[in-house]
Amino acid sequence: MPEPAWSLHSRLKEDTIDIGDLPLSKVLVIKDAHYPWLLLVPRRPDAVEIIDLDEVQQAQLMTEISRVSRALKEITKCDKLNVAALGNLVPQLHVHIIARRTSDAAWPRPVWGVMPPLAHDATEVQNFISALRCKIWLG
Repeated sequence: MPEPAWSLHSRLKEDTIDIGDLPLSKVLVIKDAHYPWLLLVPRRPDAVEIIDLDEVQQAQLMTEISRVSRALKEITKCDKLNVAALGNLVPQLHVHIIARRTSDAAWPRPVWGVMPPLAHDATEVQNFISALRCKIWLG
């Protein structure tokens, strides 16, 4: 019997901009200009927790988290990276990678719910996406 098809959760679709696909994960930018905020979503149907991935996929996810985190830190020159797989509102497995600055609106608290999302400037977000795609080998 064929494996069920993977699709991106509707909430993630609505709240993000698609950057591209790494070997395991779809890379997305959260639509909130307050923070350079990325998501990695493993393209595996029914994955809710990291432990739902097999060991090879778990290792691949860690490789992708590291690659994207390094690129985000280099591009943003941030003070701190926040990396988390929470999934309390969206059950589909996804990993947040957020570049934080001691001067950002939420510092030192988590970013959730502190400020309403701020729309990205179209040119700035495209420049950010281009730089990120180059650094993580997507283009």
